Amino acid sequence: MKQYPITLSGFCQYITRRSGKELPADHKMGDRLVCSEYSLSDREIKNHPLPNGERIFALCWNMTSDSSIHATLCPSPTPFRYHRPFASGERTQLHTHSYIELAYVAEGELRQRILGKDIVFSAGELCLIDKNCLHQDCLVNTPSTILFLGISNDMFTEIMDENITTHKIIAFLQAALMEAKDIQQFLHFRPGPDAREEMESCLLLLLRELYERNIGYRYICKGLLLRIFRIMSTKYEFSLSREQRRTMNWIIFEEVTSYIQRNYSHVTIQDLVREFHFQEDYFNRLIRNCTNMTYSAYLQQIRLEHAERMLLGTDKTIDEIVQSIGYQNKGYFYKIFREKYGMTPAEYRKKEDSSHN
Repeated sequence: MKQYPITLSGFCQYITRRSGKELPADHKMGDRLVCSEYSLSDREIKNHPLPNGERIFALCWNMTSDSSIHATLCPSPTPFRYHRPFASGERTQLHTHSYIELAYVAEGELRQRILGKDIVFSAGELCLIDKNCLHQDCLVNTPSTILFLGISNDMFTEIMDENITTHKIIAFLQAALMEAKDIQQFLHFRPGPDAREEMESCLLLLLRELYERNIGYRYICKGLLLRIFRIMSTKYEFSLSREQRRTMNWIIFEEVTSYIQRNYSHVTIQDLVREFHFQEDYFNRLIRNCTNMTYSAYLQQIRLEHAERMLLGTDKTIDEIVQSIGYQNKGYFYKIFREKYGMTPAEYRKKEDSSHN
């Protein structure tokens, strides 16, 4: 069994420098891998380069201090590599994609001009670019290793739909990048603690599967891509416009509320921290901004609403209701119930029963 480098950067460098046949510098595939700027106004549309069965591909770049770039594309029936010199600061042609692009900086940095703005992505960071977003890449003479993943639109939609644990958060990415057809945009992801090691482990496995193309690799790649987006959604932070951030906060609030509703009898704020990977202060701010209530007051309201429904819709005793909504102190429950409804639970049940007779 062939031994490959054990790091993502090392494997990218291996397949761009030593794997397969080297193409001539003027080979037409070179423009597919690194298309130099030939016009200030023309816009190139890059289509998915592989047959329909290949719904994800990887483009590896390795830029060196002697102003040369090594590149390859996989999967490919026959491994190949491409190499040519460049002038530092040279840009690729302005382009968009017919697919979603996810770029990861394994080493060094990636400089891009996106929608006319120059942005630098550092090692460990990702850039997710939608298929309408006009951009170009800058070639630099500092050692840098970049992995670009091209993801077909149907594959991207399937990945979003299958990530159930953070469905609404992931759905935001789908809406932001796929459904707003008239809005060109991108998302810049920065890693949290320990995120980079986990991300690079998944990306390395994915790249090896795409490179080796063993039986079942398409299914394995989809599973790995699912893991990658899971890591992105839970262990990375991403930059948003003010409007996008408001939307994101409401999506997270709805997901937090749904979780609390499912677990209201025993949920704690520490449970929210473990489930959604935010700090305690974040949940207090989020709930206050969306409801003008503290976390404790909001949880109390939800519990009382469930108690009200059980009083009216079940034959449970008040003691059973107190236990089922998570209170151990019956006296405290009577106190907060009276404050909200102006009467005891028994009086409330009797009043509602009489109103329906």
